[in-house]
Amino acid sequence: MHDVILVSFEGPDRYSFVGGLATRMNDLAAALVARGYRVHHIFVGDPVLPAREERADGRLILERWSQWISVYHPRDVYDGEDGKWRDFSRTVPPHLVELIGASAAAGRRTVVLFEDWQTAEAAINTAGLLVARGLRAAAALLWNANNTYGFDRVDFALLRRAASITTISRYMRGELAAVGVDAAILPNGIAERWLRPLSPSEPGSLRAAFGERPSFVKVARFDQDKRWLWAIDAIAIARSAGLHSRLLMRGSRSPYAEVVGARIRAQGLSVDRVALSAQATSDELASAVGSCHGDIVFLDFFIPERVLRALYQAAEGVLANSEKEPFGLVGLEVMASGGIVYVGRTGEDYAVPFGNCVVMQSDDPRELLTAYQTLRTRPELAVAIRSDGRATAKRFVWSRILDGYEAAWETAFALSAAAG
Repeated sequence: MHDVILVSFEGPDRYSFVGGLATRMNDLAAALVARGYRVHHIFVGDPVLPAREERADGRLILERWSQWISVYHPRDVYDGEDGKWRDFSRTVPPHLVELIGASAAAGRRTVVLFEDWQTAEAAINTAGLLVARGLRAAAALLWNANNTYGFDRVDFALLRRAASITTISRYMRGELAAVGVDAAILPNGIAERWLRPLSPSEPGSLRAAFGERPSFVKVARFDQDKRWLWAIDAIAIARSAGLHSRLLMRGSRSPYAEVVGARIRAQGLSVDRVALSAQATSDELASAVGSCHGDIVFLDFFIPERVLRALYQAAEGVLANSEKEPFGLVGLEVMASGGIVYVGRTGEDYAVPFGNCVVMQSDDPRELLTAYQTLRTRPELAVAIRSDGRATAKRFVWSRILDGYEAAWETAFALSAAAG
C-alpha cells in the first residue's frame, strides 16, 4: 500500500479551518487512514501548536508549516497569504523529496496530493527535485483545483508537466479547459458521520423554537459568490408577500460582511444576534432562537457540527445557491442531515431539481418564495426530497469515492514512470 501526503494551506486547526477545503482535507485524511494508508498532512497551521503532531496511532502525521510567518499573522491561514505562499513554495518541496525518498528506501511508493493555487509552485518544484534525485518514478504527483481562485498565478504549462491535474466537478473541468488544461474529475466526498442519525429531540427542539415561522438557514463565507444579497432580498420579498419568514445566518470575518449588513438595513429587516459557546447544544440554540423576533438571526459563534446537522434538518430549507459553486459540499452535508437544500446551477453535479434538492433556476430572489410555496402545498414532495437527498449523500461518502481516487493514482504512477 502506498504512503499518501496531503499538501494544502487549510487543515484541522481552528486557525487553518476557513472553508470547504479544510473540510475536504480533514475528512479525506481520516478516510485514508481508515483505508489503511499512512498519511502526512502538510498545511499552514496554528503558530502556537506543535510543528509536528501524530494522530491515529502514528498513521496520521500533521506538519504545520510556515509557523514563523503565522506568528505575525494571527487572524487565520490566509492572513499574510503571499509571504506564506512564497515560503511554502520554497521549503515544502525539499521536505517532500525527503519523505518520498524514505518511503522508496522502505520499498513503498508515495502519492502526493496538492490542493489549489497556493501549492502549484510547490508541485512544480517537487517534480524537478525528484527528477534530479532519480526518484520521479517513486511518487505520483496530483494537483487538484477546488475553485478558480489564483488561476492567474499558476504556470499551467509547467504544472501539466509536473503533475496529473484533477478537479471536482464538470463545471470546474470547464473552467480549467478555458485555460488550456484537460483535467480528470474526482468528486469530493463527505464523512460517514454526517449520515449518523440524530436524536429526534435535537432537530425537534429547533422546530419547536421556529414555531409557525418558515425558517431558512445560510452558513457560508461572506463573499459575493455566495449570493448573500440574493438571500436577504428573498427574505424581504417573502415578508412583503405576507410570509413571516426568517433567516438564520452564519458568515465569516470578511469586509464583505459590511455589504451584507448594508443590504439588511436597506431592506428594513430587523436583526437579532445569538452568541453561544463553541460547545453549545441544539437545545441551547433552540432556547436562544425562541426568544428572537427579528427577520434575521445572526449566529455569531462557531456552530458545532452536531448542532449544524440538527439545524439543517429542522429548517424549511438551507440556502446554498452560490453564483459559482465548484462542487457544493454543503449541499451534500445538508442532504445527509435530512434537510432540504436550495442549490445553484454550476458545480452541483449531484443535483436533481425537486428530486433530491431544490435548484434555483434563475437569479431572481422571488424564486425562493415560489419554491417554498410549492413544497408547502405538496408536503409529500418535501418528504420525498429529504429521503432522496439522504440516498444521494450515501453515494458520496469517502469510502466509496476513494475507489476512483485510487484508480487515478495508478494512472499517475504510470505517467511518472514514463517521465522518470
